Amino acid sequence: MYLTTALLYTSCKHEEHEKHEEAKFVVTSPVKSDTLIYHEYVCQIHSIQHIDIRALEKGYLQTIYVDEGQFVKKGQLMFQIMPLIYQAEMQKAQAEASFAEIEFGNTKSLADSNIVSKNELALSKANLDKAKAELALAKAHLGFTEIRAPFDGIMNRFHVRLGSLVDEGELLTELSDNSKMWVYFNVPEAEYLDYITRVKSDSLLKVKLQMANNQLFKQDGVVETIEADFNNETGNIAFRATFPNPDKILRHGETGNILMPVFLKDVLLIPQKATFEILDKKYVYVVDANNVVKSRHITVGTEMPHLYVVTEGLKEGDKILVEGLRKVKNNQKIHFEFEDQQKVLSDLNDLHAE
Repeated sequence: MYLTTALLYTSCKHEEHEKHEEAKFVVTSPVKSDTLIYHEYVCQIHSIQHIDIRALEKGYLQTIYVDEGQFVKKGQLMFQIMPLIYQAEMQKAQAEASFAEIEFGNTKSLADSNIVSKNELALSKANLDKAKAELALAKAHLGFTEIRAPFDGIMNRFHVRLGSLVDEGELLTELSDNSKMWVYFNVPEAEYLDYITRVKSDSLLKVKLQMANNQLFKQDGVVETIEADFNNETGNIAFRATFPNPDKILRHGETGNILMPVFLKDVLLIPQKATFEILDKKYVYVVDANNVVKSRHITVGTEMPHLYVVTEGLKEGDKILVEGLRKVKNNQKIHFEFEDQQKVLSDLNDLHAE
């Protein structure tokens, strides 16, 4: 009997010890601080120059000197349309120009001797000018059979193949200058007003680019321009940031997210882990002067990594529960350990780093 009682007593003490060990409550206080956050916007990435390369003359595509995806230099020959017809036209125009020049020389000699009138000389001169103009036009048509790169850039895929009969104006490929990239993103009206009032007109705001693989692009960009009008359907206005692209990582047509920095002054910060949700509303447990926990609704203004910016519901100096939220009930008296918020966040960062 004595042994049974002792065992029961020991068991009860062990359960009480386990409950005491489990009931670990940690409390901290909100902190007022200046902080930097980033607003995130979906963006479209465009080459600073992205153009169609089209045939300037009709004919058979005789030679392709480049390849898809190749980097080409300004003035480099890319395509050759069969020039035979245009060469013949130029030779004909050249012969006619030579004939007109000889005829003008003869007429001028006669005019100088007063054998022919000045009107005949003027007519001969006009014929010569017309022949030279037709020669220049024939040379231009022949030159149009050679299609050269208008700037340094990267070739896109070909829309025609060698030997194809192409019409004047037919699309051959596209060319992109990726030395710099224009990144477009849409900003809501309220955030536009915040931006336009805090950024000086003569300064350029630096922004970051998060690529599709969630990695940050190494180069920072600057917001250089804002479109004139808001989209009445979405309530947004388009911003354009320019990013240098020295390693040619970015390509025309990519997507990503722009991270725009916003400086917040003297805001109230709490750990995210100190909150819980009921019907999509956020609450915290506040510990009063009698060590009794009471749930309190809060309004969150901005979300940051591990932190919330609280706009309503708390003040500096309040004590809030950060450990053991699931182990307490409203109006329960607790024993707790107070930890500075910096230590709470440091432990949280160490945990995530592991």
